[in-house]
Amino acid sequence: MKFINFEESLNMIDSIKINSYKTKKLYLCNALGYTLAQDIISLEDSPQFPTSAMDGYAIKHQDQKLGRIRISSINPAGSALEDEVVEGSTIKTFTGSLMPKGSDTLIPIENVEVDGDYIKIIDEVDFGFSVREIGENYSKNQNLIPKDTIIDIAQIGVMASLNIVSVLVYDKPTISIISTGSELLELGEAQTNNSQIRSSNNYILEALVQKYGGEPLQLGCIKDDIDTITTSIKEALSQSDIVVTTGGVSVGDFDFVEDVVKAIGCKVIFKGVKVKPGQHIMVAKKSHGNKTKFIVSLPGFAYSSTVTALLYLVPLISKFQKANNPIKIVNATLKEPFIKRAKKAEFTACNLSLEDGEYKIDFEGKKVGSSAILTNMLGNISLLYTKEDDSDKFIGDSVKVVVI
Repeated sequence: MKFINFEESLNMIDSIKINSYKTKKLYLCNALGYTLAQDIISLEDSPQFPTSAMDGYAIKHQDQKLGRIRISSINPAGSALEDEVVEGSTIKTFTGSLMPKGSDTLIPIENVEVDGDYIKIIDEVDFGFSVREIGENYSKNQNLIPKDTIIDIAQIGVMASLNIVSVLVYDKPTISIISTGSELLELGEAQTNNSQIRSSNNYILEALVQKYGGEPLQLGCIKDDIDTITTSIKEALSQSDIVVTTGGVSVGDFDFVEDVVKAIGCKVIFKGVKVKPGQHIMVAKKSHGNKTKFIVSLPGFAYSSTVTALLYLVPLISKFQKANNPIKIVNATLKEPFIKRAKKAEFTACNLSLEDGEYKIDFEGKKVGSSAILTNMLGNISLLYTKEDDSDKFIGDSVKVVVI
């Protein structure tokens, strides 16, 4: 079997095109974290009229030279005031109130003294002070939030100000999760012999899918039996956009996943990557009309399946929502040496900290061993990324780190 290098496998994932997107309308606050499937266009100027930005007194700017100005009225926010500011008079005006007709400046409460029905000017202000002009926030027909933007708190607020009750978004892809292995026990299932182990892969993948924007469909653990695997993957494909499997994708006597995937008419995009942990990774697709579904088959060891899910499954989930890959790589400085152990791309669990504005990593509490040590993912976890041709690293070296 020929293994491709890690960069080549990422390029293949990056080149995948989604031909058909699912969309739906959601109530505004329920759309948090989704990607917009429409442009958000303003229908009017905001504000539509000159508006007060502070509590104070609406005046004609030149009247400040009078020293004393008569208070003729009061203008609470939301009131439909008909009184006008005329020469020598002022109207008390509050934050968010429309500026009264005839006024051009707002002098703050702090800049005056009240003397009966008059204000005395203590500190003058510039022309137009604290007046929000028409369109200060946005103008009519402006594209405020472009399509394909991920909806966060600011987008919620802007859309609420536009009286948008519900919004069109790209629907989250459904991800079916299957763990293969006759030795696996579900949560709560009784152990009957010492060779059985508790499954964690399907649960961490369910959590990972939720965390990174998919809708998980938990199908549990299945036996290493070709008929069972065939039935399970077919059923999963019928009700999901992506099927993710763990185990059964290596070269052992009971590793049937690749054979099944090919037998049911899927096209393998790649199988086998020079990466540690992982190596036996497969991504395949099955097209029907203009719709394409994907199978991501990951190793059975817990640490391996978690890391490779972050590298391959997460960016694929993002593609279904026209979103960027949320997994980021940053530069960091080593606080202790690192021994390069394989001529592969390696992803090594490390502790990430921010010190004096600089990312730094160490390996305190991280065990060196097989790809089954899931506890290495605990703590302020990130992954040191070293390439195939990298050598050992030393204290103070700048390295690449995958931020989780």
